[in-house]
Amino acid sequence: MTISDAVREIAERGYSPARTARDPVNPAMINNWLEALGDSNPRYAAEGLAPPAMTQVWTMRGLHPRPEPDDPLSAMTAVLDEAGFTSVVATNCTQTYHRYLRHGEQVAVRSRLVDVTGPKRTALGEGWFVTTESTWYAGDEAVATMLFRILKFRPGTAAPAAPAAAAAADVLRPMVSQDTAFFWAGTARRELRLQRCEACGRLRHPPGPACPECGSTRLDHVPAAGTGTVYSYVVHHHPPVPGRKCPFVIVLVDLPEGVRMLGELVGADPAEVRIGAPVRVDFVRVDDELTLPAWRLEPGAES
Repeated sequence: MTISDAVREIAERGYSPARTARDPVNPAMINNWLEALGDSNPRYAAEGLAPPAMTQVWTMRGLHPRPEPDDPLSAMTAVLDEAGFTSVVATNCTQTYHRYLRHGEQVAVRSRLVDVTGPKRTALGEGWFVTTESTWYAGDEAVATMLFRILKFRPGTAAPAAPAAAAAADVLRPMVSQDTAFFWAGTARRELRLQRCEACGRLRHPPGPACPECGSTRLDHVPAAGTGTVYSYVVHHHPPVPGRKCPFVIVLVDLPEGVRMLGELVGADPAEVRIGAPVRVDFVRVDDELTLPAWRLEPGAES
C-alpha cells in the first residue's frame, strides 16, 4: 500500500471511536495546572470551572499508553514509520473552546485525519505534514476542538542551510492584532508596555480582548520598568529557526509588575544563564515596521 492509499483509507474511516478520560474533571488536577501556569484567576475555584486550555489534559494517555490502531494519528504515524519517515516534530496546534468544563464532568475525545501533504523538502529533512482534528465531548455535547499538525521526516535528508543574510531577512514576524497593536507600537518607541484593565487595574501579558479578572473590555496600557528576573529558560539547539543562530536562549521573565513575559536572551552564553538572574529589556530593530523586545543579563549577573 502506498502512502497515498493509506491516507485515503484512514481518512475514509472518519472519526475514531470515543476515548474516555481516565478521570473526571477534578479540582486537584486543576489546582496543579493553575500553580504550574501561575494563573491566579479565582473564577475557576469559585464557579467549579476548568481552564479551557486544560481540555487536552483530561484525555492524555499517560506515560505508558496502550496501542490504539483506531486513532488516525497513530495509524498514519505507523505508515510513515514503515516508509522510513521515522522522526517527528509538532508544527502547529489550533484549539477552539466552545464552553467551560465543570467539576465532575467525564470527557471523551474523537479524532479524524484531515490532511496529509508531501513529500516536502524541509530544513529537517524530506517529510510529510499530517493534520488531524480532535473533538472533545461532555456527554453528547462538543466542548472543544483542535487541529494538530506534525511533520514526519526522514533523518539525514535536510535541505541545504540558507545563507545567513537570507535567514535574517526571513525572521518570524508576530501577528499584530487589535489587542496587541499597542504593544508593538511601544517596542518601536523602545518602551515595554503592559495591558491594564481600567475597571479593576489588573495588569496582564500577553494582552487579550477582555480582563481575565473582571471581564471588562475597557483596557489601556502602562509602561513597564523593563527589569525582571529569570523565572525559567530553555536553550534551543534544533530545529533551525529563521533569523536565529542556534543555540539561543529563550527566557520566561518575572516582571516586578507581577506578570511574566517570554523573550530571547541576547548577548549571553547559555552556560551563564541561571534561574533568578536579573535581566533588563533591550530592543532589537528588525526593520522599519518591526522592533522585537529581548532581554540581557544585568552586569555581574553571569558571575
